[in-house]
Amino acid sequence: MVRLLVSFTLLSLSGAAFMLPAGGKATIQEWTVPWDGTRPRDPFVDAQNRVWFVGQRGDYVAFFTPATGEFKRYELEPGTGPHNVIVDKQNQVWIAGNRKAYIGKLDPTTGDIKKYEMPDAAARDPHTLIDDGQGNIWFTVQGGNFVGRLKTDSGKVDLIQVPTEHARPYGIVLDSSLQPWICLFGTNKITTVNPDSLELTEFVLPNAEARPRRIGVTSDGMVWYVDYARGFVGRLDPRSGQVQEWTTPGGESSRPYAMAIDRQDRIWFVESGPSPNRLVGFEPETQEFFAVSEIPSGGGTVRHMVYHEPVNELWFGTDTNTIGRAELP
Repeated sequence: MVRLLVSFTLLSLSGAAFMLPAGGKATIQEWTVPWDGTRPRDPFVDAQNRVWFVGQRGDYVAFFTPATGEFKRYELEPGTGPHNVIVDKQNQVWIAGNRKAYIGKLDPTTGDIKKYEMPDAAARDPHTLIDDGQGNIWFTVQGGNFVGRLKTDSGKVDLIQVPTEHARPYGIVLDSSLQPWICLFGTNKITTVNPDSLELTEFVLPNAEARPRRIGVTSDGMVWYVDYARGFVGRLDPRSGQVQEWTTPGGESSRPYAMAIDRQDRIWFVESGPSPNRLVGFEPETQEFFAVSEIPSGGGTVRHMVYHEPVNELWFGTDTNTIGRAELP
């Protein structure tokens, strides 16, 4: 298949840093994971309010029940290096077997893993998974330089090669039309994939030093990202190609990483540069950073967050061996 590359030169509208209003902080609670040094990460809340997560350094997938404090662990093959876990609309549990080049479906009753291998050996490290609710799991392949799609009914895997070398596809999100948007962390680019044609379109961010890492889409269709290298939160208008950026409260050394968008279209991200890490809220309507909350355990590095809309909460894992919940104002 011919995959077209369309590049855009975008207008940069540099935003200023804003004074932080008082109040409005998130309330953060953390639970220590009972398996030390395993880097619990990338949680996902299922329909039973169980919080699933993976142990990247412990080679397991597990869930935590906040109401009881119970943890349950399922072992993975040594060296799997799982990267994230999601639960689809049919309540099936899927993991990214990052170092073993597969996507796995877990049977929570038996602990068995059905593996969907990558069809190309170059796609060696499936990274972040996201479910479209229509029987497709989209994912990134960071080192292999692909965007992928797994059709869960047939097990067929489509791989779309990113034409920019060493692009490092990383964070991924779906917009309201179920079209994926992806950060190309090794470059100053964001890409999107047409779900019908599987053609890629790349958007070039104005600053050559930008390194977008995580991404989100608000209800108005604007694409938001955090620039890990420069300490910015940015907005891409996919219709005009224009970009606007705001310096994060922590500035150049803030290393914004985990990111999510709440039901009010507010942007939440974690500054992973400071110790302790800091959860920051940004209000697009007023263009203000309105909340900064320190991660009680320090966080080490908070790499990914998910927003649980029914109760207005964020969930995240930390390098300090905790699973965390942020109740949002």
